[in-house]
Amino acid sequence: MRYQNINCEPISAPQRFDVEADGLAEALKNALQKTEKNLPKFVHLYPSACSEKSWYRAVPNATTELGSDWTAAFWTGMLWLSYEMSRNELFRAVAEAQFDDYAQRYDAFQLMNHHDMGFLFIPSIVAQYKLTGSRKARKLALKAADVLAGRFSERAGIIQVRDRDIQGAFIIDCSMNVPLLFWAAQQTGRHDYYVKGLRHMVRVAECMLRTDGSSYQCFQIDEVTGQPVRGWQGQGYDDDSCWARGQAWLIYGLALCYRYTKDPDFLYAAKCASNYFLNRLPSDLVCNWDLIFTQDEEQRDTSAAAIAACGLLELHRQLPAQDAERNLYLNAGRAITVRLAERYTADSAVTDGLLLHGVYCRDKGDGGLGDDECCIWGDYFYMEALVRLSQKDGWNPYW
Repeated sequence: MRYQNINCEPISAPQRFDVEADGLAEALKNALQKTEKNLPKFVHLYPSACSEKSWYRAVPNATTELGSDWTAAFWTGMLWLSYEMSRNELFRAVAEAQFDDYAQRYDAFQLMNHHDMGFLFIPSIVAQYKLTGSRKARKLALKAADVLAGRFSERAGIIQVRDRDIQGAFIIDCSMNVPLLFWAAQQTGRHDYYVKGLRHMVRVAECMLRTDGSSYQCFQIDEVTGQPVRGWQGQGYDDDSCWARGQAWLIYGLALCYRYTKDPDFLYAAKCASNYFLNRLPSDLVCNWDLIFTQDEEQRDTSAAAIAACGLLELHRQLPAQDAERNLYLNAGRAITVRLAERYTADSAVTDGLLLHGVYCRDKGDGGLGDDECCIWGDYFYMEALVRLSQKDGWNPYW
């Protein structure tokens, strides 16, 4: 096994995750209703990455306002999820109308010089192709995959994060962009897409997943020698801590990587990352913004919790039936979603977001961004978790 040096902690007190889930159907209904209510505000404008005093700002598809250069598709993805669940043609009509915004963004190459092509084109354009068979959507998504593949550094074996960053730098968030390459490989038969995605994820598991199952957010590979240089914690508490949203990206990304590659080493790595995450949750099962904090008094990050719930549900789906912990991951993903629905949502008089108490960047003396606010990716993954749990035969992921 490739990652035997990683300690896979046993999950403590698994009974914590045995919770009643009777309210999830109502939670999904409420999420759909709020999404429909928000439609008039966000047709060719999009919710900003994070809210201000719990209300989203309406911004263009390509903008750096409130750090929104990578987040537009989470709103479009919510429209596709809503269409899947309701078959309300209004959701589909708006989502399809937004295609032109993504096409224009690609044609102008506006804010495309970074690794977040998966975040931008999977929940929006790949989803459109999967749900409608649109050929123009397939064509645009494959163009986005070319952009992502073009960021691959052959010697370092990674997808570089942004043009402005040091050479050989990559971040854990890209674990959720790589599925765009795997999807493109399936669509075209081009092996280079697959190899680049696989090599990047091998580097993630080798360099970012630490021996105790925690992770770095950021890492650098020497592009001359191909050797690891150092890891650090960009948005986490410090370099020795574990940023909760990064750990959630890792859990989900590794589970998806297994779905495409069937390499059991990625399942093992996903379990190690999941167990570390689950063992550091506060009493309500909704993670704090950094996993170094395990008590109830610290700032939660509901957006990280929603991502992790989806990752745990995907991990459950990919594990073999005989795996002793398989159902525990299902219970944990469901329990986290239940707690989010029960304790971290509010009606439309309070916010136009779905989840309160998310964190974009925690204020560490620099002002932060979206600290204790709604985050549009948190809303999307919360809705995705609700959709996953509503589908007895399994939901076909956009990822």
